[in-house]
Amino acid sequence: MIELTASADAEGQRLDKYVRKALKGVPLSHVYKMFRTRKVKVNGVRGKPEQLLKAADRIEIWGDEQKLLAEPAPGTTPRVRGSGGLRLEVLLEDDDLLVVNKPAGLAAHPGTGISGATLVELVRDYLKVPTKLPSGEFKPSPAHRLDRETSGIILVAKTRQAMVVLGQLFESKADMKKQYLALAKGKMPQQSGLFDQPLSEHEQSGRSKDMRGVNMQPALTRWKVVGSMKEATLLQVLIETGRTHQIRRHLQAAGHPVAGDPRYGDFNFNRAARTRWGLRRMFLHAWKLELPHPITGAILRLEAPLPPELIEALGALNIPPPPGSTPAVESGKRAK
Repeated sequence: MIELTASADAEGQRLDKYVRKALKGVPLSHVYKMFRTRKVKVNGVRGKPEQLLKAADRIEIWGDEQKLLAEPAPGTTPRVRGSGGLRLEVLLEDDDLLVVNKPAGLAAHPGTGISGATLVELVRDYLKVPTKLPSGEFKPSPAHRLDRETSGIILVAKTRQAMVVLGQLFESKADMKKQYLALAKGKMPQQSGLFDQPLSEHEQSGRSKDMRGVNMQPALTRWKVVGSMKEATLLQVLIETGRTHQIRRHLQAAGHPVAGDPRYGDFNFNRAARTRWGLRRMFLHAWKLELPHPITGAILRLEAPLPPELIEALGALNIPPPPGSTPAVESGKRAK
């Protein structure tokens, strides 16, 4: 039998969530079977999955302690049907926040035309969120979006409070710095610059356009050359506004579209990039993100290493990646 005492920090937490965290190596189905067979008790009374804990509550979990507390076997990260074997690369995790390095080709949310697994499903599977939750119960979800073909940092809110605060931060952008790495067609005219070009509202309805014309929104994109050769330039890009496809649209307008971009890119350049440099996806990566933690307020400085396929493309171009952008030995290890 395992005996636990709820700390002050655990007060208000659902009992099933508390038990799932304590029994990381136990399948979710078995955890709920333990509830059904009365093997989880609180203060000597049968525990219910939805009950909220109080500080100093005594939790008893009946069973073989050694087996229940065993760590998950290496390489047993949960998989979701239809995910193609994709695994979450976790950059940081705590009680309120999960930060992942999203691979290219994975949609953040389900939607029209989206087939296969999404980041939402992978995240909930990783966190062992029950398929059916009581009405109104918060489900962990990405707090912002990345284009499907863009890789890099995505923040997932694990609590409703974290989601609310993150939504406010992404809306205001006052305390946030978002940096990307992008491979652009050709050589830039200078070493750094600013795109200050309004962009049309991406989701403006036809009725709205008829009534008040196209709604143009301010958009600011700062860029700096990291490395270049005759046919392509690696850029470090910082966006000060968050318009849909902002980097891709600004670089297209400047005559330097993102390599591999199927929508705003140059078809002939994309074909050459695929044939000569092995680039089979869009070269846009959400590299760095700095913002206050949604609950503690501590400044988070997050970095997502470049995926191997982008590092290989840079090698073929003889452009070295910027310092800190390649995976370290321990990269992708789950943060505590």
